[in-house]
Amino acid sequence: MKIFLGDKLVDEKDAVVSVFDHGLLYGDGVFEGIRAYNGRVFLLEEHIDRLYDSAKAIVLNIPMTKAEMAEAVVETCKANEISDGYIRLVVTRGKGTLGLNPYLCEKAEVIIIAAKIQLYPQELYDNGLKIVTVGTVRNHSEAINPRIKSLNYLNNIMAKIEAINAGCMECLMLNHKGEVAEASGDNIFVIKNGVITTPPSSCGALEGLTRNKVIELARAEGYEVREAPMARYDIYVADEVFLTGTAAEIISVVDVDKREIGDGKPGAITNKLAELYHNAAKSEGTPIV
Repeated sequence: MKIFLGDKLVDEKDAVVSVFDHGLLYGDGVFEGIRAYNGRVFLLEEHIDRLYDSAKAIVLNIPMTKAEMAEAVVETCKANEISDGYIRLVVTRGKGTLGLNPYLCEKAEVIIIAAKIQLYPQELYDNGLKIVTVGTVRNHSEAINPRIKSLNYLNNIMAKIEAINAGCMECLMLNHKGEVAEASGDNIFVIKNGVITTPPSSCGALEGLTRNKVIELARAEGYEVREAPMARYDIYVADEVFLTGTAAEIISVVDVDKREIGDGKPGAITNKLAELYHNAAKSEGTPIV
């Protein structure tokens, strides 16, 4: 496997970073997860825009232009013969000292990995997920804003641990006000009487690119889509619930906190949106040539 490291492709065994890298020591950096379908990198420009926005928010200077970064992503896919797969794009603060001072880091480190991924088994896409609400509260927006796709994912990991310990693969996270935020790594949508609702980013949700694409596709199909705060009650009484994410794509939720959603099976609107999303993913994007 070839890994893009710094400014060039290297063999996997040579893709190493310093033990003094602030990404390792403090989770100091940002990242993106990107998908390739049918020889194209899906939503590449949007992912790179979000990467640079996240970096700006934490005062991290990326030593490449957006165009250079996009080219590096495509070249990494080509080098690994990835036409359908997952790309992890990471920018760390770089090598520094054991102290917190980020201004002592020499230069940001760029890492691009292109490989395969399957987040959930096919059975769960066919039959739906069961999830639980966890006690771990989503980061306060004035602590670490969830809109920053930071390398520090401990908040999400603690939620994931609770979910797994409860026998579920995914969970529901609330914000500090008790409002629905998101899952541990995905955005959440509910459907009630044909209306689709998802929490706004102000409720502690990442402004997911899959989320945004689903909103776009749903509105183009004629569905009413709202971004509004929600309580767990709104989840429990929904006709359909689904999660969205780059790795997860669209997956139905059929049980939340032992409350069956709808008839306990993936719903018709969810299945329609999944079909629209997969069609778009296979036909749009930056060619890997």
